[in-house]
Amino acid sequence: MKKIAPLFCYSKYQRLIVCLAAFVLWSCHHNAQPSTSTSHLLGKGNLELAGTTFQLQKEVYEAYLKMKSAAEEDGIELLGVSGYRSFERQKQIWNRKYTQFTQVEGLTPEKAIDKIITYSTIPGTSRHHWGTDLDVIDNGVSVTGSLLDPKKYEEKGPFGALKKWMDEHANAFGFYLVYTQNPSRKGFYYEPWHYTYRPLSQPMLKEYMKLHFREIFKNENVLGYEYMSDAFIEKYIQENILDINPLVK
Repeated sequence: MKKIAPLFCYSKYQRLIVCLAAFVLWSCHHNAQPSTSTSHLLGKGNLELAGTTFQLQKEVYEAYLKMKSAAEEDGIELLGVSGYRSFERQKQIWNRKYTQFTQVEGLTPEKAIDKIITYSTIPGTSRHHWGTDLDVIDNGVSVTGSLLDPKKYEEKGPFGALKKWMDEHANAFGFYLVYTQNPSRKGFYYEPWHYTYRPLSQPMLKEYMKLHFREIFKNENVLGYEYMSDAFIEKYIQENILDINPLVK
């Protein structure tokens, strides 16, 4: 086998070439861009995911584990309860709610859609499709009723300490609140539990906005699709997709 000469045996020019090549390889490894294929953006692709009870992209999951460990040192049992969600899973949630609101509660299709989008996304438009977003609770406290209730995250609520800790430390691990408590913000209601890993989700959002939204819902059996006018979709884009924390846009 041919032996490779040690670096100090090379000329100054050769050493420069070797160092540049090494730097390029290092950059490719450490600065890999998130997958922005259309299928991945819509929750239809096979993203490389990590996790057991819930899943995230590997880089996001590793950042979550570091944040979780840091929270535990401060007495907070941070726990992710929802991460990646596929297009099909989101469609099941949407269709179930649409059926409930129209057939059981008797709402018109338009009013049913308006009610659904206070908290739930139209399939193909969920940030959870990207494997970059997660919902968090404090698993160290006892609660009754719905876990994801804004009142539980208030200062005196069971998750008040968790919210305070996240406000102070989440950004240091790359995580940012998406749907903030801003009176002038439109779209989805305030979600104090929903965080996104900005290093990956920010560029994914930019790519996502290049898609043709009307095409996303075609031939997907999304209930109520025929009642979504072009004006409705444009309003939904501006308010529900883009009216978010400015720090994650």
